[in-house]
Amino acid sequence: MQHELLAPDEPAAVEVLRPEADSPFFLICDHAGARIPRALGTLGLSAADLGRHIAWDIGAAGLARRLAAILDACALLQTYSRLVIDCNRPLGGSGSIVAVSERTPIPGNESIDAWDRARREREVFRPYHDRIRTLLAARKAAQRASMLISVHSFTPVFLGESRRWHAGILYNRDGRLARATLAALRGDAELVVGENQPYALGDASDYAVPEYGEKQGLLHVEIEVRQDLIADERGQQSWAVRLAEALQAAAAHCVGNA
Repeated sequence: MQHELLAPDEPAAVEVLRPEADSPFFLICDHAGARIPRALGTLGLSAADLGRHIAWDIGAAGLARRLAAILDACALLQTYSRLVIDCNRPLGGSGSIVAVSERTPIPGNESIDAWDRARREREVFRPYHDRIRTLLAARKAAQRASMLISVHSFTPVFLGESRRWHAGILYNRDGRLARATLAALRGDAELVVGENQPYALGDASDYAVPEYGEKQGLLHVEIEVRQDLIADERGQQSWAVRLAEALQAAAAHCVGNA
């Protein structure tokens, strides 16, 4: 493939952990990385802005790594910033390459042309999703079950509004695994866990769950954890243990009631 965006010494768009894992859990982290390809400079943003949630899901990569380790599961992490191209938004949609995020202008995205849009899609979006599809197809061919777990984080405050939830469990048309996971987490009375909060999941706002969970008929759930709770390794490990227990209980419930 001819590269016009990523230099030969820059990381690939996807990092894969345990591709041959037998665990039915299959983890993805669409906003794991904050890298900007050198060809795009800083997109006109300061280092402080590139460290904010507008650029990536803070803590999500560490959480996904630890959760995958506990579950001995395959995990795929997208390594570039969502400001380059959002790998959890439909291509061509308003959220794919944003000119403004959380009231912050993104100068490098304001006048993007078709050529630049195409190379971001070709070198960041498609390699990540092609690898997901390839691994899921291989698992299906080998008659290995797959449950899609999409890992994200959210800000404690959004546009001036505080968010009281510790975590959110998201789903759209098929809530089997999500509702069972929600019930398991709500078994801890100290946790405030939202159902389709702080976000709602849908075809226009999300890509991975509709594309892999719903279209392929896989049990699935999108998990959001408040980023201040997973900003360090201790928080990531604690939440990984908590989520692993909840997912295992939810999977057992779903399989037992299939």
